[in-house]
Amino acid sequence: MALFANETPCFSPSPRRMFLACKARGDMNKLLPVIAFFLGAALTAAIIFLGATLDVNGRISGLASWGNVAHPAPRNEVKPFAELAQLLKNASMEDNTVIVTSINRAYAAPGSLLDLFLESFRLGEGTARLLDHVLIVAVDPAALRRCRSVHRHCYLLGPPDGGADYSVEKYYMTKDYLEMMWARNQFQQTILELGFNFLFTDIDIMWFRNPLRHIMITSDIAVASDYFNGDPDSLRNNPNGGFLYVRSMDRTVEFYRQWRAARGQFPAGTNEQHILTEVQAQLSRRLGVRIQFLDTAHCGGFCQLTDDLHSVSTMHANCCTGLANKVHDLRSVLRDWRNYTAAPPEVRRRGLIGWTKPGKCIH
Repeated sequence: MALFANETPCFSPSPRRMFLACKARGDMNKLLPVIAFFLGAALTAAIIFLGATLDVNGRISGLASWGNVAHPAPRNEVKPFAELAQLLKNASMEDNTVIVTSINRAYAAPGSLLDLFLESFRLGEGTARLLDHVLIVAVDPAALRRCRSVHRHCYLLGPPDGGADYSVEKYYMTKDYLEMMWARNQFQQTILELGFNFLFTDIDIMWFRNPLRHIMITSDIAVASDYFNGDPDSLRNNPNGGFLYVRSMDRTVEFYRQWRAARGQFPAGTNEQHILTEVQAQLSRRLGVRIQFLDTAHCGGFCQLTDDLHSVSTMHANCCTGLANKVHDLRSVLRDWRNYTAAPPEVRRRGLIGWTKPGKCIH
């Protein structure tokens, strides 16, 4: 029935009268649900797109806390980490994300990896401001003193009682190296339990652009891979824990617990990265944790070196052993980046400047 007695019904026995009436007035009762549906779909798509592509500092806090956020640890458990909690708060972004790296005396020495790491932030595109969100974890007092002389946010994480001396260089897969890696794993779990997301970065990774823009808001964990197979969701990628983002959630805390518990299922001397490779599919399915593997075009390294400086965000001295070798070849990386940023726009667009092939690293 028409709204008013003298109106021509939109649905009339006469096709011509029906067409003219609908054209003049429109059947709003029919159109409004359709309009609302398309507006809602467009708004949802826009929010997800923006959240997935914008710099993490510009994300909507509600989206950045996607999923079941971890409940803070009980007060009596937090108390021993009160200093750490305050430092994390001071360094955190708006969404409680902190960039974390670690150093020892050897890495912190003048001219060593710490200096190269900080320099890369200052040379990068829009990365200097990210230094305000970097927490440097020193594993010995000498490294802490050096950290405090060059950076704002520093924390001392000593070895466990009777543990190894972390102040000197640890060679890959030695007993002391493995102990240090598992201690790092426990420390990362503590950060999650305190309610902070973290992006852990090895000190031998140079930062030239913000890599957080490549981490999807629906990812619970995002991790680099030495050799990326092209599929960010494929659990056939082998993770490299030297570049690892984890969102603080109940399920990611439990992921860490079960990851560490799995150590007993493997032979002594197995490192945490190999165990993660073996258990990531099982834990991901069991706990509902979504793992994203980062493209080496954006988060690259010496293992799978590309020459696309236009797309790169970070460069890792992976597939490389020996502190002196890393320092030597990362200096070349910084020199290449300076040449790239100083080049005319047309040269940069055409990709005429690439990375110098690592001269001393094993790859």
